[in-house]
Amino acid sequence: MAEDKKQLLIVTGMSGAGKTVTAHALEDMGYFVVDNLPPTLLGSFWDLMINSNDFKKVAVVIDLRVKSFYKDLLNEVNSLEDNGKAQATILFLDSSDDTLVARYKETRRLPPLATSGRLLDGIKAERDILTPIKNRSNYLIDTSNLTTKQLKQRLLNEFSDRKRQPFSIEVMSFGFKYGMPIDADVVMDVRFLPNPFYIPELRPFTGLDKRVFDYVMTNEETQVFYQKLLDLLETAIPGYIKEGKEKLTIAIGCTGGQHRSVSIAQQLARDLAKKYPVDITHREISRYIRK
Repeated sequence: MAEDKKQLLIVTGMSGAGKTVTAHALEDMGYFVVDNLPPTLLGSFWDLMINSNDFKKVAVVIDLRVKSFYKDLLNEVNSLEDNGKAQATILFLDSSDDTLVARYKETRRLPPLATSGRLLDGIKAERDILTPIKNRSNYLIDTSNLTTKQLKQRLLNEFSDRKRQPFSIEVMSFGFKYGMPIDADVVMDVRFLPNPFYIPELRPFTGLDKRVFDYVMTNEETQVFYQKLLDLLETAIPGYIKEGKEKLTIAIGCTGGQHRSVSIAQQLARDLAKKYPVDITHREISRYIRK
């Protein structure tokens, strides 16, 4: 059935125009990506894909690293379509000569066809060979004036089913004596705040207990600090979103991850949840829950 057909996306274009960035972006969107596939293997490769339930979206990157590129690629795409095996979508990435020269000089590499060592000669020869496949392409993206982030967003807009993941926040409490979380984007140390550990009637409990929470959060020193922390995060978070971050992990740490960090994390999650989707994790809490 047509609606069950797997998607085949062929990524090609000028060397230095952004195929590596594109491959990584497509992988992030859930594509199975194969780089530098010889065009003569495209038909056999696709037979494997259509008989597998593991991959819904497939992308292959093909360029002039394969010397028989042009003739074989066009022939293979035409064969797939003539046999009804696939409706191939071709994405062609291009850039101006000036941009490609600048990129090659930055990486100190030469275009595949620059056999004489002259950059522009190699770029011109490549353009001549790629013109037919460029004319045959379904999508053309000129990356001359695109940053990496802008190229990824363009690809997301064109090829992602979900377009963009909703931004979310994870607030985590932890104890420094058990090690810092390696996956945190923002880490705040609250060990300078008054510690309920030294209050005998509060020591056995955690920041989830109202008595501990109130002790930590009603302290004047905590209130001043917390408001500054909240202001800082509310200023920074829109910047993270603008940069394309999909999840921000904020880790709040005290000595054992029992009292202060749990209390601060609880309040922070409540306040940030007024604007953003928020999950909360108390990493050490199982160490202190009374059986």
